[in-house]
Amino acid sequence: MKFANLWRKPTRWAVFRIDDRPLLMGIGLIVGICSGLAALALNRSLEAMFEWLHHYRHYWWAFILPGAGAALSSLFLDKVAKEGAGHGVPEVIYSVSRYGGLLRFRSAWSRLVSSCLTIGSGGSAGPEAPVVMSGAAIGSNIARYFSLNDRQRVVIVGCGAAGAISSIFNAPIAGLVFTVEVVLGEWTAVNIVPIAIAAVAGTEVSRILNGNQIAFSHPGFHIDLPDIAACIGLAVVTAAASVLLTRALRSMHHISAKVPAAPWARAMIGGCAVGLIGFALPVVMGEGYHSIREIITNSFEGGVAIVAVATLAKVLATSLTLGWGGSGGIFAPCLVVGSLAGLAYHRFLVLLMPSVDWVAEGCFALLGMAGLVSGILQAPLTGIFLIVEITGGYGVILPLILVSAISTTLCHYVEPASFYLKDLVERGHLLRPGTDARVLSDLSVNELLETDCITVSPNMSLRDFIDVIKRSHRNHFPVADEETGRFLGMIQLQDIRPYLFDPVMYDAVILEQIMDPRPDVVHPNEDLSEVLRRMDARRLFSMPVVADRKFLGMISKATLLDQYRKELRVQTVVSG
Repeated sequence: MKFANLWRKPTRWAVFRIDDRPLLMGIGLIVGICSGLAALALNRSLEAMFEWLHHYRHYWWAFILPGAGAALSSLFLDKVAKEGAGHGVPEVIYSVSRYGGLLRFRSAWSRLVSSCLTIGSGGSAGPEAPVVMSGAAIGSNIARYFSLNDRQRVVIVGCGAAGAISSIFNAPIAGLVFTVEVVLGEWTAVNIVPIAIAAVAGTEVSRILNGNQIAFSHPGFHIDLPDIAACIGLAVVTAAASVLLTRALRSMHHISAKVPAAPWARAMIGGCAVGLIGFALPVVMGEGYHSIREIITNSFEGGVAIVAVATLAKVLATSLTLGWGGSGGIFAPCLVVGSLAGLAYHRFLVLLMPSVDWVAEGCFALLGMAGLVSGILQAPLTGIFLIVEITGGYGVILPLILVSAISTTLCHYVEPASFYLKDLVERGHLLRPGTDARVLSDLSVNELLETDCITVSPNMSLRDFIDVIKRSHRNHFPVADEETGRFLGMIQLQDIRPYLFDPVMYDAVILEQIMDPRPDVVHPNEDLSEVLRRMDARRLFSMPVVADRKFLGMISKATLLDQYRKELRVQTVVSG
């Protein structure tokens, strides 16, 4: 605790309060090492579990293994870790958007265990999203240990995610780009430098303990003009496969939710179904990296029809695993589906135009991987740099960019939000830096409350009310019951203008007769972006704030926009 306590001593740490970049870089290094170790631990655990279960896979009852693993994973998350099922990355993005990157410590290990059970037993999922969740949780808790503020904690959470992805793929640039492009959604120097350090640290941990290995080595490819032209069609194929996988996953979630069974039982049903598919097509089992190696080295057997069926089977197996309650990510399934789609497309081209001297089919598999990752995440830079680094395929950078860009664009037209962000967008939980919703999320109704309004009684005469108007500088007056204080309505100054020039009405009219009994009101916990939207839609300049039928004050558009500008200025200065 001594090191952490030093942060609270302004005399020693004043330099970091002026410029916190050295502190963030130092903590980012620590977080990168820790998240790299977590990723390596999951990789080693998966290898051990695959080897342990390998001897049982030839038995007739082996289809139960993925079901048992998924059921145990669901039970572990529900009963032991006390966490709900999920892919991991959306939870990290939600935490960054809404809570300044706050994550529980148990998330640092819970997803590692649950995904190991699911994937190690044969479930069709990837280990990448769980290690992102683990690395982000490690970063969040280390940031909390050093009492960092929200902005600093978000950067350290990004360091954890980058270190984990970089370690598992041995790809530091891909880890950096994925974190900034997908998780944080903000490209600033303050973010990039610590995250880059963490990505390199995670990669070095993997290289020291696991060797400097390219995940998918391949022979060199020579790209000609016909191959580049064919990439346009490949991009369309990968975009279609991305949309199919996205919708299959969401459909399976909806279908499984309607099954009257416990979560662990639903996970077992989905896992057993994957096991049955695996009997006919073993390519669908597990993370599938062994299949990718066969494909890009041109040693995958089967014709166009078989490869196409294998592609659809992998989509189905992944949606059954994750949609029915298994734990894992979609990175690895995207790579497998993409490589299969690219292989099927290449073999179709060879059948269609046998006279053309096409590049080796492994190249199209590699491009298909980039197209799937870019399309389903709608993150083209992540797709490009990930495939370049994990394959060493710098020679195909031009077609990689072409396929990734087109696939992302087409997917965006069909699915405006990526797979990770769709649910968050639909629930209004995605607050990206620099957006109105993100700026307003740091403000609350209570901060903008104007309490200098004079409350009047419903039985007050117009003559007495005119005296109140003389003492007030407001144009609106809340009406409340004298005995209970219950809010009854509002009177706007413009509402009584017709009576002001007729003294006969001064004693004949009481306020209950001219008040608005159903004004638009705001609750103290209401989201300010929604308040501003309602003001714009109804052309209102102020609204009463009411809680438990009691008037608390007014909120005005002028005050809201003034505070918005101040908060935007603060966030711009801090992030720049």
